[in-house]
Amino acid sequence: MSSTAEEPEPGGTAVTVTDDAASEALDLMSGEGMDVDEAGLRLFVQQGGCAGLSYGMRFEHEPEDDDTVTEHDGLRIFVDPASMNYIEGSVLEFEGGLQGAGFHVENPNVVSECGCGESFRT
Repeated sequence: MSSTAEEPEPGGTAVTVTDDAASEALDLMSGEGMDVDEAGLRLFVQQGGCAGLSYGMRFEHEPEDDDTVTEHDGLRIFVDPASMNYIEGSVLEFEGGLQGAGFHVENPNVVSECGCGESFRT
């Protein structure tokens, strides 16, 4: 599978997802017995970390009423309005390697990150 992201929605507010990240998330959701047609991956920003903000992700069975919902290769992404202010235009990637595999957010709004890469400032 390619790791290129889909084009963002008009207005530049979409969070896009690479093919690898979508495939990995869908596999994990299926393994949890979730209905991938309704459920999705919530991407959010929370207070924390040495730089002030950090990302959070979790699977949810359905979006909230005020969420922005996008779909990428069958994966639904849920983002609340407050988090969208910090992560619009970001790309969710899945990276594997010797140091372990995991999801990573490439965020064009970040002005600085902490040394470990776990938190950021916009």
